[in-house]
Amino acid sequence: MTTENCIPYDGYAEDFEEAASDNAYNALYDRPAVLGLLGDVKGLSVLDAGCGPGLYARELVARGAEVTGFDQSGDMVALARRRLGPRATLVQHDLARPLDWIASGTYDAAIMTLVVHYVPDRVACLRELRRVLRPEGRLIVSTSHPTADWAMDGGSYFAEKFVEDQWSCGMLSRFWRQPLESWFTEFWEAGFLVERLREMRPAEGMAESHPEEYEKLSREPGFIAFRLAVRDDG
Repeated sequence: MTTENCIPYDGYAEDFEEAASDNAYNALYDRPAVLGLLGDVKGLSVLDAGCGPGLYARELVARGAEVTGFDQSGDMVALARRRLGPRATLVQHDLARPLDWIASGTYDAAIMTLVVHYVPDRVACLRELRRVLRPEGRLIVSTSHPTADWAMDGGSYFAEKFVEDQWSCGMLSRFWRQPLESWFTEFWEAGFLVERLREMRPAEGMAESHPEEYEKLSREPGFIAFRLAVRDDG
């Protein structure tokens, strides 16, 4: 996550971890969708870009993956290390900077969950992720749905800009909003093809545990996820 335009998670990491562990939007919406798009990871090397407190990494390790995760926030990395111990390699690193500590073609797959919209130069970031993937590699990216951003921010659906949202825990979220077409354009410019797109639906159990969120997310999307394949330009 980027130090300039991202949420300052240091100081809020434990609040985020507590909420994300079992809430509607993370535990019962984004995580199932992302892991479903990624598929079977047994025996694969997987990079978790913007790993947060290690909730996705824990699932990947449990499914048999060899996981490396990184995050800009030192507090987040500390929580991830506490959660995973020696079962994963966890590093503090800013997504806005080159992945110069990773050799090209290292990973079978990568995930970047609910973080790409914080990055100022998303194409450069995505190009670095493409570089560290093997030719047959896949990248799963999740972000807020463009229509959800439009409903929250108002104005033109086609607006492309950073907007701010105050979270209940006190964090000020500053994130990039743009129409769906622009996401596809950036993926293409970074060297990816969109292999699959998922407009998320609530997971089983949300209706009982979070009925208000279930009702809302059953009729209008909150997040969207993409499975990206490395484009063969040869």
